[in-house]
Amino acid sequence: MDHGSKILPAVRSMKDFEKLLEMPYEYIVLLDSHVANLQNIVQIAKKRGKKMLLHADLIQGLKNDDYAAEFLCQVIRPAGLISTRSNVIAKTKQNDLIAIQRVFLLDTNALEKSYALMERTRPDYIEVLPGLMPHIIREVHEKTGIPIIAGGLIRTAQEVENALAGGAVMVTTSRIELWNQYSHER
Repeated sequence: MDHGSKILPAVRSMKDFEKLLEMPYEYIVLLDSHVANLQNIVQIAKKRGKKMLLHADLIQGLKNDDYAAEFLCQVIRPAGLISTRSNVIAKTKQNDLIAIQRVFLLDTNALEKSYALMERTRPDYIEVLPGLMPHIIREVHEKTGIPIIAGGLIRTAQEVENALAGGAVMVTTSRIELWNQYSHER
């Protein structure tokens, strides 16, 4: 993925997706979606030179199992998948797509369990949520050696900069004002 971009925009609606098609971002994260719309969305994005990263856990109409992951990888063919589930990450890697393991760091126990999970799955990226903890971002990167994407609850440019200073390679956000603010930075 392009680490020249500080922002990895995440869309929840077709209106926002259409806005992003006009912006200079190469990668787009699709959050809430329906299985019936995926192929069309990914094809539109590809025609416009964009690469879709699908959040597999948030696709309505698909079960979170190996068959669903295989379907997404082989039929829909996005640039990659994001998931909290290790089986989805494994299937994504088997299909040579970008695998982003999403982890929710609620407490020390969740952090320790995440390290064990990362050791097994070895994703291409780890999305750390919430992304407001630069010292934890740094720790996760140092312990795993895997590039970190910060996400969740990041609302301001200062919070973006703090996450990047903590070692994140980019920040996922659905905040249009942050897309606009960072769209010309490279």
